[in-house]
Amino acid sequence: MPRTTDECDTQHEINPHQDRQQKKRELLVFLFLAGVLFPVLAVLVVAGYGFAVWIFQMFTGPPGPPG
Repeated sequence: MPRTTDECDTQHEINPHQDRQQKKRELLVFLFLAGVLFPVLAVLVVAGYGFAVWIFQMFTGPPGPPG
């Protein structure tokens, strides 16, 4: 006989202390991602693109019509 939703819910009740710890951990992970990791990755991507353009222009010369 299949289980009812009431039986499944009672088996997976979350302890309020564990729930608070999980929310705190999720908040810390979000703050790390939003405040540290994504800004650092954005700077690295822009710097990498600038470096690639700089190297490209070392071989091909500056942009513009040929002089």
